[in-house]
Amino acid sequence: MLIERYNYAPINRKTIDGKRHYATPDGGAVPSVTTILDKTKSKEKMQALANWKKRVGEEKAQQIVTEAAGRGTRMHKWLEDYVMTGEIGTPGSNPYSAQSHRMAELVIEHGLKNADEYWGTEVPLYYSGLYAGTTDLVGVHNGTPAILDFKQTNKPKKTEWVEDYFLQLCAYAHAHNNMFETNINKGVILMCSKDYQYQEWILEGAAFDHYSNIWFDRVAQYYEQG
Repeated sequence: MLIERYNYAPINRKTIDGKRHYATPDGGAVPSVTTILDKTKSKEKMQALANWKKRVGEEKAQQIVTEAAGRGTRMHKWLEDYVMTGEIGTPGSNPYSAQSHRMAELVIEHGLKNADEYWGTEVPLYYSGLYAGTTDLVGVHNGTPAILDFKQTNKPKKTEWVEDYFLQLCAYAHAHNNMFETNINKGVILMCSKDYQYQEWILEGAAFDHYSNIWFDRVAQYYEQG
């Protein structure tokens, strides 16, 4: 159940040049965290994505991306319901719903068991004049305030494959600190694959500082590119 420690007011989304932006309460329009990450992606990552699409075919690649997005949305909804009510509900007979429900159960069993408090779910955050976005969960993890993000995956991932997720955690933590004068310096990724393998990464200490520096470098790169 939620403990309302902060007033998480909605932020309106808008599209500029096909990319997601947010209209912040201070009157500005800033890019989303994912827009910044997409626009500052390394040439190596862009080439790897192009190679994958070429290998599996454009149509198949789009099918995989669409299915993954749908699966992620369903899993997030189960988890949001759990955070809000303390119950996860039942999936019914739909096989897609049943799959995402089981994935959410594993995230709860292995990950959310370590969450001491939930402050907000689907929390809109912004860093004045720089960026904005929505994080899955803000709360307390093993006694420490933290940003928590839920992720689904087609197959288990190596740490080097999820570094953009680390940057997202840092972005949301610093935005929360900017808005509410908090000192959140911890992030947690709770991930489950479609074949029900759970993974977790905890970002704190020197690692959090390291990826925070990289994040703000990416923000600077985005604005330098125009």
